[in-house]
Amino acid sequence: MAEGERQSPPDSSEDTPPATQNFIIPKKEIHTVPDMGKWKRSQAYADYIGFILTLNEGVKGKKLTFEYKVSEVGTGWLGFSQNSSKESPALVAHNGPTKKIRWANTCAADILLGAASHCGRAPSVLPPQAIEKLVALLNTLDRWIDETPPVDQPSRFGNKAYRTWYAKLDQEAENLVATVVPTHLAAAVPEVAVYLKEAVGNSTRIDYGTGHEAAFAAFLCCLCKIGVLRVDDQIAIVFKVFSRYLEVMRKLQKTYRMEPAGSQGVWGLDDFQFLPFIWGSSQLIDHPFLEPRHFVDEKAVNENHKDYMFLECILFITEMKTGPFAEHSNQLWNISAVPSWSKVNQGLIRMYKAECLEKFPVIQHFKFGSLLPIHPVTSC
Repeated sequence: MAEGERQSPPDSSEDTPPATQNFIIPKKEIHTVPDMGKWKRSQAYADYIGFILTLNEGVKGKKLTFEYKVSEVGTGWLGFSQNSSKESPALVAHNGPTKKIRWANTCAADILLGAASHCGRAPSVLPPQAIEKLVALLNTLDRWIDETPPVDQPSRFGNKAYRTWYAKLDQEAENLVATVVPTHLAAAVPEVAVYLKEAVGNSTRIDYGTGHEAAFAAFLCCLCKIGVLRVDDQIAIVFKVFSRYLEVMRKLQKTYRMEPAGSQGVWGLDDFQFLPFIWGSSQLIDHPFLEPRHFVDEKAVNENHKDYMFLECILFITEMKTGPFAEHSNQLWNISAVPSWSKVNQGLIRMYKAECLEKFPVIQHFKFGSLLPIHPVTSC
């Protein structure tokens, strides 16, 4: 955005839009297995995992029906402020007291949610409807599914009508993102829109997996970095936006019979998703009566799935798969024996890092730009 395009009022530094930023179209940077070291040392990795863990902490012990507020024009940080030395409990729990995801140094305190995303920027005035507009965007994707019914074909899986649906998203993605991003941040739209297009599956293989889910989390992280989402939005990001995203993805999977991307079959946690199990287990920490053993109880799931994301995932699995739960979802069956939700949550985060974020077949498709850069972590 050119310097002359700024529209900040002269009497309020807090209303100043972000300074000039050279946004770029994200591209793949992890081409070989040795490149994984670049990813794990990158600013993108630090910001992404910090984003996931901070939201994990934000939804801890809260029902999906919890009444939360969303941002208007306020400013603020999540995690810690730049001047704070207090570390987020979630980060301490999962990285140890001496191995921090250094939010203060990586500006991730600014990222999440809605202070200046890059160091030295003043926060900008933003519309109050960012969450609602994101839900409207997802509603549009849902409507397009209805307008693009499956076609008759010999193959049972991978209905080719998905490619027609995806082509529409590919064409309209920037316009959709522009409805969420304020006009003074319009230069960011092409970069952010790439992550939206990556978040709904692969149109060649007609498959979907945790890498696509990660692209949607990256999409939300980028919106935080440019200040579209704010400190008051942390619960709404998971409970309203991500939950709606899950609904749309499940509809895609069922309508077009999408294949699981890189599925480990019975030995994987789930064919398609991972993050809702992490955040969903956090919701259940210190629950007065629901324990991990209860999620394999059909009655407990039916009575509580509308309040807890984890149980909603279990319900979807039981609707999509037949046979004994222990046979079609062995990993989850084993997790039901863990004594507490806190331990489940910690174990799932470790598993997510090991099975998703540290696997070349997943990360080779991740794209890096100016908002989630490949360069090593740097100080502000």
